[in-house]
Parts: sequence; structure tokens; C-alpha cells
Amino acid sequence: MIEFRHVTKLYGAVIGVNDINLELPPGAYGLLGPNGSGKTTLLNLITGQLNPSLGAVRVMGRRPGHAASLRRLGFCPGYEGMYANVSGFEWVTYLLELHGFSRSDARRRAEQSLERVGMTDAMMRPIGGYSRGMRQRTKFAQATAHDPDLLILDEPFNGLDPIGRHDIGEMLRGWIRQGKSLIISSHILHEVEAITGSFLLIYGGRLLASGSAQEVHSLLTDVPREITIATSSPRELAQILIAEQLVEGIRWESPDCITAATRHPLNIFRRLPELIAEHSIRVTSLRSSDDSLQSMFNTLLRLRRGDRFSRAARSQPVEEAAHE
Repeated sequence: MIEFRHVTKLYGAVIGVNDINLELPPGAYGLLGPNGSGKTTLLNLITGQLNPSLGAVRVMGRRPGHAASLRRLGFCPGYEGMYANVSGFEWVTYLLELHGFSRSDARRRAEQSLERVGMTDAMMRPIGGYSRGMRQRTKFAQATAHDPDLLILDEPFNGLDPIGRHDIGEMLRGWIRQGKSLIISSHILHEVEAITGSFLLIYGGRLLASGSAQEVHSLLTDVPREITIATSSPRELAQILIAEQLVEGIRWESPDCITAATRHPLNIFRRLPELIAEHSIRVTSLRSSDDSLQSMFNTLLRLRRGDRFSRAARSQPVEEAAHE
């Protein structure tokens, strides 16, 4: 469906995306990353709004922007891009006519599409009087009115209230059940996780990982899990955990809080109660990283930045390691 071959996009001296190689078969994918990570640049390369500085992009076997490809693609941009003095109905009708539909077919499809997103009562009103959520619904209506094979959405939940988020989420899940393809960009991981199980994780213009959450987790089997412990005696507890060989390393979060890295968290959970009782150490909270997409993404970002735990704690006094 989509192919990137060594694609780089430069904005002068700034790198938008950097040497991305990617092949996506038909399906539903979440494009995830913090703001400024390159998500919108990647989507604009797919839709043909940008040309790569280096490399080649293919969408359904053709260069982006080809008329045959555009007819099969629906795009809901992150920016507004609508005229305030026309109605939602007129706006969606006009875009359908640009796709080649007759006036009567365009009006019929526009009405049906706006009804699907709950805009029937407001579709004849000027867009300038719409709330942010209503404008988002109208953008979603125009992106799907021509029944594309691939739907691309850039931050589609922005501005929606909880009911609107639920409704759009249900529509997207229905879209996937029809066998349609979808790429949804967001920096809010749990929203995308509720819609699709396949992800592209992007940061700093580079693709960190792609695949299902289970596949990406399998790549992290050798990465230590983190356990954060708030305690009255952080140095003493750190020294005990190191002496018992229960941790890979220790990081100080605050004067009364440490984070331990371990490949065997169950060993810590089993031993910790007896150790703190034996040494009269008070622990006020214990928090471990989970298997959520957010936790996985945080781990990938840390690896990308080169962050690591200090292993010097094994060979130097705990007080020095804490200071380090």
C-alpha cells in the first residue's frame, strides 16, 4: 500500500524525516510520536503535499499526488483549512465535486457523510459558527465521503469532547471492520491503542520501531524493567538491592526515591518485603513500568537518546553513585 525507500525530507538545515525505509501492506496503523517528531511530515509525503529531498515514496504503486491514487485516499488534516462563510454541507459537496462526482451525487454523498458524523442539524450553518469539535467532525466527513480505500488522519481527536472522541473512535473501528485501511497520527497513545494494534513509532524524524505492540515488546526482552521505590532510606535500600544482585543499576529520582533496573522484576517483588522488614526500612510506594504502549514508547525513546543506568553503583560507594 505504501513504500518509502531511503526517504529524507529537509527544511533547509532542519531534518523533517531522516532516511526512512518502510513497506506497509493494507491495514490499520497508528503513527505515534511526540509533537515535532516528524509525523505530519510523513503524512504530507504520503499525500503528495511534500516531495522528498532524497529517496522515493510510492502510494498504491504510484507517486503521491497521482489522480488515481488521490481518488482512493481520504485525508483529514491537522490544520483547519476550511472557509468560514460556507456551510459544512457546501464544503463537503465542493470537495466531492473536485473528486469528479456530479453535483447531484456530491450533494447526496455529502448529506450522508455529515449525517454519519452527527452533523445533520448544523450542516447548513456557516462553518465560522462551528465549535472546534464540529469542525473536526466536518473534516472527518469530507475525508470519508468519497469512500476511499485508505484514510489518513492527523490528530483527529483534537478539540473533541469525550462523546465526540467516543463517536469518532467507533466510526474508525467500523471503518477497519469493513476491511478499509487507516493511518492515524497522534501523540496521545492510549487513544490510538483503542483503535488499532499496529504501530509506527517515530521520534526525531527517525522510525524507532514498527509492528504490533507484541512484536515491539519482543524486541525489548533484554531491556531492564524499571521499578520506582519511595523510601525513608534510599541509600541503604539501594545498597541492599545491589548486594543481593537483584538489580542491573540504580537511578536516583529524588532524595527519597530511587528507580531500579532489573531483568527479573518478580525476584524484587518476592524479596523486597522480607528485606525491608529485616532492615527496618519504610517503603511508602512501589511503582513498576507496565506493558502499555506508553511504557514501551518511553523505553524506546530512552534507548534512542542513549540513556542508561549507572553501573558504577556496583563498584563504588552508594553515596558516590547517588551523587553521580
